[in-house]
Amino acid sequence: MELYEHSRQLLLQVKLQQPTEETTAVLAGWPLSRLRSELAADDCKKAFWINVYNAFFLILRRDQGMQKPAVFRERCIVVAGDRFSLDEIEHGILRRCRWKWSLGYLPDPMARPLVRSLAVSATDPRIHFALNCGAKSCPPIGFYHPDRLDQQLDLATASFLESETEIDETSGEVRVTRLFLWYSGDFGGRKGIRRLLEKYLHGRTTGKTLVFRPYDRSEVLEDVWRPSAH
Repeated sequence: MELYEHSRQLLLQVKLQQPTEETTAVLAGWPLSRLRSELAADDCKKAFWINVYNAFFLILRRDQGMQKPAVFRERCIVVAGDRFSLDEIEHGILRRCRWKWSLGYLPDPMARPLVRSLAVSATDPRIHFALNCGAKSCPPIGFYHPDRLDQQLDLATASFLESETEIDETSGEVRVTRLFLWYSGDFGGRKGIRRLLEKYLHGRTTGKTLVFRPYDRSEVLEDVWRPSAH
């Protein structure tokens, strides 16, 4: 739990635009053996790495001005003595080494052994509603905690779908986030997407045609926080 607290502290410092050097140094120097033991359970892994991802995206993109796509690809994040990229955290650790461009259906044959060893044991599609890449259509950022993770991810998913889903009773269409298309394998294909919509939107999408909305990539790097997830 101590390691998790450092990830939360880093994210809080980023939010308040406070110096982060001491906290990033602690994360960089954390023994790999302790990282493995403290993040043995999937909920601990997810809470820690979601917080780290969201904090470092803002550090690299907003504060250091690193450009896309380098901000995702470059191994600029030092944790437990090794360097990671945002892509490795998202697609390697949190998505269990899925190839970024396979819609969630194929493993990544190039994933490093270390990343494989740190990955979650099962993919949780709700993480797509917790990671923020600075785009206007991205989910807002919250502080995730291992002991409340399931509830927090449910809340994040429900909140995001309520705000990003358009239900047109006249045309019979339900217009949904393009994240469903890009990561359809994570969600279990169209059937899985429909089940998730039914669960979080309480049956309002039943029998309607799925349409994937355009993704708004315009950047919003300041107003990205979700207070209720603290």
